[in-house]
Amino acid sequence: MSAKIKYSDEPLGPVEIIADFLPSPEELAWREEGVKVTLALSRKSVEFFKAEAAKHQTQYQRMIRRLLDAYVEQQAGRAASTGTRRSGRKIGS
Repeated sequence: MSAKIKYSDEPLGPVEIIADFLPSPEELAWREEGVKVTLALSRKSVEFFKAEAAKHQTQYQRMIRRLLDAYVEQQAGRAASTGTRRSGRKIGS
């Protein structure tokens, strides 16, 4: 660790500029408003999420919430792309 780094004045070669893909600090600090609900889940489901959460050092409730949010996003995208409502009928028919 005591070896010094020697820098040179060599050209860097072709430089590629990439678009900024990181979220802004405002996006990172934003929290969606939560709504408390009481929900009875099967013991098997809760045990699964608790075990997985322990493996990944996170909270099992957070994993369940993210799973539900991902499901809602997918279903909302599917409904928007097909123009259908939950009943399966076309919107406006």
